[in-house]
Amino acid sequence: MINSKASTFLAVIPVRAEASHRSEIISQVLFGEYLDVLDKNGEWIRIKTLYDDYEGWVDEKQIVYVGEEDLSIKLTNVFGQFVIKNQTDNKVFLPLGASLPINKQGQVQIAQHIYDITSENVRHVMKPDISTFKEHILDIAKQFLDVPYLWGGRTHFGIDCSGFSQIVYKVCGIKIKRDAWQQAEQGKLVDFLSQSQTGDLAFFDNEEGRITHVGIMINNNLIIHASGRVKIDLIDDQGIFSSDLKRYSHKLRIIKRYI
Repeated sequence: MINSKASTFLAVIPVRAEASHRSEIISQVLFGEYLDVLDKNGEWIRIKTLYDDYEGWVDEKQIVYVGEEDLSIKLTNVFGQFVIKNQTDNKVFLPLGASLPINKQGQVQIAQHIYDITSENVRHVMKPDISTFKEHILDIAKQFLDVPYLWGGRTHFGIDCSGFSQIVYKVCGIKIKRDAWQQAEQGKLVDFLSQSQTGDLAFFDNEEGRITHVGIMINNNLIIHASGRVKIDLIDDQGIFSSDLKRYSHKLRIIKRYI
């Protein structure tokens, strides 16, 4: 099935660095996100996500192969607690940011898996409304407050810094890459912290100058980010002042704007 398309009918599945259950989880695929199948190694499939071109290995038992006709089905985004129900009335609880392929009958369909929508927290994928973007992105971001930090995570049960910014932006209708350094290469540069606006992304580097952290600006002196947990901290030209550590925890590098 190499060079074919796939998706997952599970709420969330791990993407691993190598073809092993013992390998590091580097990301996650959410329900309904489409994949390119690149390679196969036993029960493991090397994939590239169509959403952000991220590559890794997934368990073949956790995906389903789809045809080109499935890719033409209109996608919507989950933007709150969401439940769908399969044909045997079993409920599936979906994470914020999952993608829902909607067929002509108004049902969610991934290959042969068909579900009825039982919640109203769904929106069509579309370009963001600039007039409401700032309010919307803060509302979505704050839904993640106190979610624990998890390397490779993209859900309410655990999320990393760039997974947080990516999912919040996804729900707002803006596509950005998966890792912080990749996100830092996108968008328009904001010259000064004092010029930053709600929803801008601030990036932070380590001693070697490598981008290692990202957060979402609330205003030009507050930031929401995933560090230990998703939380709000003070930020200035030096960087993030951690409310937990009572010291600067991340050194500011650049600020980018995507809308």
